[in-house]
Amino acid sequence: MESLVGGSITKSNEMSKVCELTGKRAMFGNNVSFSINKTRRRFDVNLSKKRFYIPEEDRWITLKVSNKALKSINKKGIAVVLKEAKAKGLIK
Repeated sequence: MESLVGGSITKSNEMSKVCELTGKRAMFGNNVSFSINKTRRRFDVNLSKKRFYIPEEDRWITLKVSNKALKSINKKGIAVVLKEAKAKGLIK
């Protein structure tokens, strides 16, 4: 997995299911049966590993992003979304 850290791409061995642009992560809740028995379950994030070209830096980066982040990238552009993620502190 590659992530944009400090203006450079670094490799990490993390396998966490977290969107690198929005910070979305797994939620936990209950499966509820007909007899209202509750058992714990996990709602995973819909993540995809995608490569993006950044024309300002003339390079490709690979990010693990949620579908919500993909829609934001399609609407605003990758440069704007990366700038917003840096402002929120999701990318250093």
